[in-house]
Amino acid sequence: MSTDATPDPYREQLAFGQRLQILRNRRGLTRDQLGGLVGRSGSWVKALETGRLKTPALPIILRIAEVLRVGNLSDLTGDQSMHIALFTGPGHPRFAAVREALNTLQLGGTREAPSAEHLSARLSRAWQARHSASNHRDVIGSLLPDLIQDAQATVRAAETVADRKAAQASLAQVYFLAQFFCAYQPDAPLVWRVAERGMMAAQDSEDPHAIGLAAWLTTQAHRESTHLDAADAVTLETLRYLTPLLPDAGADVRAVAGALTVEAGLTAARRGETGTAWRYWDNARALAESLPIDYFHPVTSFSRSVIGAHAVTVAVELHAGGESARQAARAEAEAIPSRPRRARHRIEQARAYHLDGQPDVALATLAQAHEAAPETIQYNGHARRIILEEAEAKSPQRRRRASELAVRLGVLTA
Repeated sequence: MSTDATPDPYREQLAFGQRLQILRNRRGLTRDQLGGLVGRSGSWVKALETGRLKTPALPIILRIAEVLRVGNLSDLTGDQSMHIALFTGPGHPRFAAVREALNTLQLGGTREAPSAEHLSARLSRAWQARHSASNHRDVIGSLLPDLIQDAQATVRAAETVADRKAAQASLAQVYFLAQFFCAYQPDAPLVWRVAERGMMAAQDSEDPHAIGLAAWLTTQAHRESTHLDAADAVTLETLRYLTPLLPDAGADVRAVAGALTVEAGLTAARRGETGTAWRYWDNARALAESLPIDYFHPVTSFSRSVIGAHAVTVAVELHAGGESARQAARAEAEAIPSRPRRARHRIEQARAYHLDGQPDVALATLAQAHEAAPETIQYNGHARRIILEEAEAKSPQRRRRASELAVRLGVLTA
């Protein structure tokens, strides 16, 4: 290795400050940006990186890890006793079978293709199961291997251009379902491969709804990797494509446009652009209000019932404590029909209350998230960060409540 090569914080024995600087640079953040996102200054970050300040306490380490999307605390601290995963889940028991189905190359075409109607009905049932089951990852994981292979076989068996485009749209939806399942599993490259396959299938289908969904999922993957410019490029280009279609479009396409508009707002919020973030949210609210009262998009969950939940996330991403808590108190989770989306909203409410200095309310809200959909909170890095932070709280009662939640999530052993 050349002497000017960047050290690898995952292999080299480096000080905390050196690891912090390397990981921050890899995420493309300045010191001022990182400091602002954890409630400190750029000079404070510099002092940490140069060793003028000692390694901070665990609550601050957890906040830094959350911003940098560090998969494991030991990657940041260098302390192997802190081998705790944040944004990578424990690995679902059905993950190996799903990964094998995604990685298998089927060239022989020996698998009999189901009818388009049969495949569509199975996809519809799979999305319904995802929203209704508390153990939604387990349910989806059991369905995906056959769905993946059957959808690929349907594309191969298509005899006309129209049939092939319809089959590609169905295959894209299968990849979207797989991307939900594979998120936060211990194979990040697989998530990107699935996202790319979903985008390719959607583009081949020439279906605006499928293209919009592929862009929606790709945008989230970029933003969670802190590639904000890439997230904007995908979101805004797709919105330019969809906007002329909206006057004559059905509810599904308008809902996808609304979901993409929310994503643009969340990316702006991640940058700290308050006015832009709320402008996009206002535009998304207008699209939500154009939908039927009881409409709920089966993939994005976009609807009138979740627009308030999106407001909570915008405020949280802007690190506006008081506004976050106000939005959290205003947005009603019980109106959301999807169990995993309801649980995710509870987690966002918990982030808001924690940001506002209400840790007891945050822990109680996380307990509600666990009740709604245990598998959602189990794989959520924001929830894990709050629970681990409060497990070190000065209050014995709060430590006990946080530790009990940590054990239920598998973050700590009993």
